[in-house]
Amino acid sequence: MKATMSAAGERRLALFDLDHTLLPIDSDYEWARFLARIGAIDGVEHSRRNDEYLRQYQAGILDIFEFLQFQLAPLASYPREQLDRWHHQYMDEVIRPAIRPGARALVRQHLEQGDLCALVTATNEFVTAPIAAEFGLPHLVATTVESVNGQFTGRPHGTPSFREGKVTRTHQWLNSLGAQLTTFSTSWFYSDSINDLPLLSEVTHPIATNPDDRLERLAAERGWPVLRLFE
Repeated sequence: MKATMSAAGERRLALFDLDHTLLPIDSDYEWARFLARIGAIDGVEHSRRNDEYLRQYQAGILDIFEFLQFQLAPLASYPREQLDRWHHQYMDEVIRPAIRPGARALVRQHLEQGDLCALVTATNEFVTAPIAAEFGLPHLVATTVESVNGQFTGRPHGTPSFREGKVTRTHQWLNSLGAQLTTFSTSWFYSDSINDLPLLSEVTHPIATNPDDRLERLAAERGWPVLRLFE
């Protein structure tokens, strides 16, 4: 699929972070809480470590490889069919009730304009692929999970889509379409997190969306618009 053009003949690109940007929750964190609730993992210990990694992420000091070793381990513990059934339940009970009309409208606006749209998230592809589909987003750039013969190994594959890795993975995705960022006269990236500064700095229109404190301060310094979807 090649880069699409808007009605005006311009090539435009719209990229969306997921957690606390399109969703008012963290899908990775909530997936772990869901697994604990249904008894698939040790709820007490996993929740303790899950909370600690979330604090590290918010502070901008998360070691992504250490986190992924922890967070992907449950995917290696169960057959894919069981994981898929649980994910359907997770979508019904956690994700769909959390989606706000404003977030759907934002994505729909870009799609209807003919912009090339993608979800670009650090959360792994197993958790996020159905969420991207729920928003109608045709492309997903997410942390890839290694699998062998259809079974997840619990390890990431390739560059995690995190911080500078989001830039790397976005370039790889665009290259697979025969495009690059400079192909687009206009490009947006919507994100809430200072962790996404590398990709925000690459696009023509960075949008601080429901920003954390540090990103909000930086947006004010640089004159970036601030969008609040959940107020």
